[in-house]
Amino acid sequence: MTGLALIMFIGLFAFGGRMLGWADYDGHVQLGLFMAFLFGIICGYRTKG
Repeated sequence: MTGLALIMFIGLFAFGGRMLGWADYDGHVQLGLFMAFLFGIICGYRTKG
């Protein structure tokens, strides 16, 4: 499951603008994706232990 999440994140982060057609001139969408992924990792780590 972690591998699938990582592949989906990389795909959206790298090619999301082309696939979904958003205009991200300032990088706000990519920053939001990165922060959501980072917070997901943190929350998943905290609930496992």
